[in-house]
Amino acid sequence: MAVDLSKYSTKELNTLSKDIDKELRARRKHDEKKAREEMKKVAERYGLSLSEVVGSAATTKNKGRTQASAKYVHPDDGSKTWSGRGRKPAWVKDWEAAGRSLEELRAS
Repeated sequence: MAVDLSKYSTKELNTLSKDIDKELRARRKHDEKKAREEMKKVAERYGLSLSEVVGSAATTKNKGRTQASAKYVHPDDGSKTWSGRGRKPAWVKDWEAAGRSLEELRAS
C-alpha cells in the first residue's frame, strides 16, 4: 500500500513522522506486553517462572565469549591493565609518548 506523500508540505510530513513514531512506540510496547504474557503462560505450563526462563536465556546469550586477559600492566599501578584489544588507554599512550616500549609493560 503506497501513499502519495508528494501532496504534503514539509511541516505536515514532520508532524506525520512524529505521529508514526509515536504509534510505532505504542504498538511495540503493546507487542512486548502481549509476548511477555504468552511467554509466562508457556513457562507456567512447564512449571517454571518467566524469570527462570528469561534469566537462563540471558546467561547463555554470550556463551563462548570470554573477557580478554590483561597483556599489559602499568608499572606503578597494577590496577591499570590493558588486554591489547581496542583503543590504547591514556596511560599506555603516555608511556609510548615518553619514548618507552610497549614490551616493557607486558604482563609476566
